[in-house]
Amino acid sequence: MQFVLIIYHGSSPLPGSEGWKGLTEAEQQRMYADYAEINQEPGVTLRLPPLAPGRVTTVRVRGGNVESKGAPYLGETIGGAFAFEAENIESAIALAARIPQARMGGAVEIRPVEKYF
Repeated sequence: MQFVLIIYHGSSPLPGSEGWKGLTEAEQQRMYADYAEINQEPGVTLRLPPLAPGRVTTVRVRGGNVESKGAPYLGETIGGAFAFEAENIESAIALAARIPQARMGGAVEIRPVEKYF
């Protein structure tokens, strides 16, 4: 079964931010190491580059008019996503728990991949 894991940054620190500077070097290196391990995990595919969570433009068309705003469609900003081939949801949950944002003020959303076409 394939799942998409969507990473929400929440209040987790981003490299270069004040929160990041407040982490010890060991904590910073652990975050990098966590992602390096996850990227090598069997079943992880479709790696997207990291997204800048604070830089987003949402586009909608209303009554034929294009509207854009410099904010996320929903309240939370997405920092990345990837697909994971796993036997069950429990395996996806275990992987999501290893993502730094899950423990540092953000969250990881898991959605099963559907085949419509």
